[in-house]
Amino acid sequence: MQEYTIIVDDEYDGIRLDKALTGLIEPVLSRSYIIKLIEDGNVAVDNKIRKKSYTLTEGNTITLTLPDATEYKIEPENIPLDILYEDDDVIVVNKPSGMVVHPAAGHLSGTLVNALMYHCGDSLSGINGILRPGIVHRIDKDTSGSIIACKNDASHASIANQLKDHSLDRTYRALCIGEPKEDEFTVNAPIGRDPKDRKKMAVVSGGKEAVTNVTVLARLGGASYIECRLKTGRTHQIRVHMESIGYPLIGDEVYNKGPKPTGIWTKLNSDGQALHAYKLGFTHPTTNKRILTVAPIPEYMASVVEKFEQF
Repeated sequence: MQEYTIIVDDEYDGIRLDKALTGLIEPVLSRSYIIKLIEDGNVAVDNKIRKKSYTLTEGNTITLTLPDATEYKIEPENIPLDILYEDDDVIVVNKPSGMVVHPAAGHLSGTLVNALMYHCGDSLSGINGILRPGIVHRIDKDTSGSIIACKNDASHASIANQLKDHSLDRTYRALCIGEPKEDEFTVNAPIGRDPKDRKKMAVVSGGKEAVTNVTVLARLGGASYIECRLKTGRTHQIRVHMESIGYPLIGDEVYNKGPKPTGIWTKLNSDGQALHAYKLGFTHPTTNKRILTVAPIPEYMASVVEKFEQF
């Protein structure tokens, strides 16, 4: 059980209790979970239990008690996997858009972890605990493509180190709104929590270093087909960087809030953000050989590119 004591500053003066707590707690908690904590009596303001709608005043003292996490039993599920590479140490799969990588409270089935547990049996690393066996990194639910999982702790440590020292090569393909002037460019801008919305990321002063190398593969008349190579791997990095320079990803409901493209684009839809983890390169934990896997571009993205090339 964890207890947080927070003094309300002027930034949150006049803000509802439930809304304020989504920005005051690290790691960030969901609004629904915070509301449950308030309703269960786990949140007090100046030593009094308050409702979620209570309006805060600068100088208030919030006390929040966070119950111990529940250990969930994750069941293997016979979900087909598109396997790009596999041996006794690692497995690389092409994750479809719409699939969650690892389970969370309220979402304990249908994930990549459920599928891996069925396919790999007991041979998954345990470093990340019961909810994320074998998982070293993640990609968003609506991002498709290459993701690596490890079958033992030694392999997990090796791949994690490659992720940390940026020697894990990750190349993405995406569709963005607009047509960048340059064929190749680099976005070097620090990323951190969005101060206006703690559930989102943003380019912020004092954020963590984030570098994305971008190549324009095709200009499609109001949009572009691009390749993005990550030097760093921050949360939502490509989505945040492209939005920050005025070229948000097609279908991104979080970071693409501007005007929608017109003309032929109005007739086309993508499944979530049009972002695909295309290539994954790594040094094998046992053989030290360099492995490169390629996940074919999903049909919904490929068909868009093909349609535009006809115009």
